[in-house]
Amino acid sequence: MKYFLEDEQANITTTTVTLRVEILKDKFNQSLGLPFKELLPSSVVEQAMKELKIRYYQRLFDPIITLWVFLSQVLDTDKSCHNAVSKVIAYLSGLEVEIPSLRDAPRTTDTSAYCQARSRLPETLLQKLFHQSGQNLEQKVTTEYLWCGRNVKVIDGSTVSMPDTLENQKAYPQPSTQASGCGFPIAKIGVIFSLATGAAIALCIDVLNTHDIKLARNLYQFLNPLDILLGDRAFCAYADLISIKNINCDAVFRKHQARKTTMRKGKIIGSSEKLVTWYKPKKCPHGLSKYEFNALPSTITLMLYLQP
Repeated sequence: MKYFLEDEQANITTTTVTLRVEILKDKFNQSLGLPFKELLPSSVVEQAMKELKIRYYQRLFDPIITLWVFLSQVLDTDKSCHNAVSKVIAYLSGLEVEIPSLRDAPRTTDTSAYCQARSRLPETLLQKLFHQSGQNLEQKVTTEYLWCGRNVKVIDGSTVSMPDTLENQKAYPQPSTQASGCGFPIAKIGVIFSLATGAAIALCIDVLNTHDIKLARNLYQFLNPLDILLGDRAFCAYADLISIKNINCDAVFRKHQARKTTMRKGKIIGSSEKLVTWYKPKKCPHGLSKYEFNALPSTITLMLYLQP
C-alpha cells in the first residue's frame, strides 16, 4: 500500500493538523531515544519519498511521524501501540494543542489510525532509509575508530517472529515442530554490522530453515575492499573464504568443528600462529552450483591462531 497526496485533499487540510504535525516533528527531532535529527531528519525522509515517488495524505500520522513513533516504540520498554499513541496525545495535551478527533487520528484509547498508518509504510522506504543511514554513519568514521587502518565488519544470523497473518504464514512458515495455529511465522535474517559505528549496514531475510551461509553469500556484495569480516564458526567454509578473498577482504572466523587441525602440519610463525593449507572439498557442498564448485582453487593458505 502507498500514501497518496491529492491536491484537493491538501487544500482542505486544517491549520490545526499542520500545527500538530510540526510540533511532533520538533519533539522527535530532539528525542533522547533515537538521534532523529542526525540520522533521520524530516528532510532525508522527504527526499527518500520523493525519489521513490511516494505520495501521502496530510494528516497527523503522515509517513514521517509514523516512522519516528514506530522507532521510538521499538526502543521503549513498553512496546505497545497504546503506549506509543498515548505519548503522542499526552505531548500535544501538555502544549494545550487541540487533541485530534477520531476523524483524523486516534484518542488515547484508540490506536487504529496509528496502526493503519504503520501498516502503510512502504517497505521500499524502510529499505532505502536503512541503507542510507548505515552509509552515512560509515562516511563519518575516522581512522582512530579503525583497526590497523582497516574497517571491521561483523556478520551474524538470527531469527525474528512476526504477526500471525495468512500472508506471513505463507511467506515465512512457522517451525514444523509446532502444531498448526500454535506458533508465529518466523524468518531467518542475516546482518552485517560495522564494528566502528555499531550500525547494521546490510540485511537479508529468508525462511527459517535457511542456513547462515546462504544468507551470508547474499551479503558479501556489501563489503568494501580491505574490510575485515568477523564471524562465528558457521561462516567458516572453504568456498566463502575464497569469495571473501576475491573481493580483496580478509575474514576472521572460528574454525568449524568438523575440520580437524593438528600441530604436526603447517608452518609455525609465532607463539600461537601458524600458516596452514586447506584443500578444496572432494564433493560439491550444498548451496554451490557445479560451475561455482569447479571454479574454486585447489588450495588456500590461511593463518591459524591457536588458543593458549
